[in-house]
Amino acid sequence: MKIEVISATRHSEADFWNTSALGISLKRLAPGNTILPRITFNNQEGLPKVYNNGIAAAEKESTLVFVHDDVWIDDYFLSQRVAEGLHHYQLLGVAGNRRRVSQQPAWAFINKSFTWDDKANLTGAVAHGKHPFGPISFFGAVPNECELLDGVFLAAKKSVLVGANCFFDPRFTFHCYDMDFCRTARQNNVTLGTWPICLTHQSGGAFGSEQWKKSYGTYIEKWGE
Repeated sequence: MKIEVISATRHSEADFWNTSALGISLKRLAPGNTILPRITFNNQEGLPKVYNNGIAAAEKESTLVFVHDDVWIDDYFLSQRVAEGLHHYQLLGVAGNRRRVSQQPAWAFINKSFTWDDKANLTGAVAHGKHPFGPISFFGAVPNECELLDGVFLAAKKSVLVGANCFFDPRFTFHCYDMDFCRTARQNNVTLGTWPICLTHQSGGAFGSEQWKKSYGTYIEKWGE
């Protein structure tokens, strides 16, 4: 099965392929001939706009992966893992929360003080670090059905997203778009779940930054809680 990998980067095309975690990872996976990259280079747009453009441009029966450009893909069975996961859930991630609570600032936290939710509610695993195969954060048992998924890596079939009228909201740029997208998916009866896919994320997030606060305000204004 071929998958279309949709991502945005501020790098030029040459720098993306030669220096970014995702670019180097995709070159490593290229001999398998199962991945079609759809990368927006020199990007100045928010991720939702780029991701929606990717959905529109993809082939009708495509499997889509939305992923940040600072992600090392450590799993060279990526296409197989995604295909297996999508037999169980319609929207797939690597980490998530089995529940959603009022005023939630991100998938893993329960309040604006960034208090972690109880481990019983969390699922998945993600490695972190500058280099591939970084130290692993185990959040909880995986696979598991979810209400919210971490936007670092999301996968779905185009036909499912279009059929459910499930798209990314361009009011968001980089923060909170994933919570919003997951809520839109659940509102339209799309099933969410985590799956074991090996990644290393170079970033730990920017929770609490001014840009994040603005996005969180937009999220609360839209959903009311």
